[in-house]
Amino acid sequence: MRKVCRKCKLFVTGDKCPLCQSDEFTDNWQGRLNILDSSKSEIAKKLKINIKGEYAIKIR
Repeated sequence: MRKVCRKCKLFVTGDKCPLCQSDEFTDNWQGRLNILDSSKSEIAKKLKINIKGEYAIKIR
């Protein structure tokens, strides 16, 4: 099971989130969103995502 940062919803493999430096994670998430180019993605703009990566849509 993969873990997701509770603050920015980025999928993380290490002990700290590379995006927001948080160490609060969850493994209870739903849906994935892959952002390849945040400047061209309407979904990324609506969700205020500025960095490319894989994000969870919903966390608990």
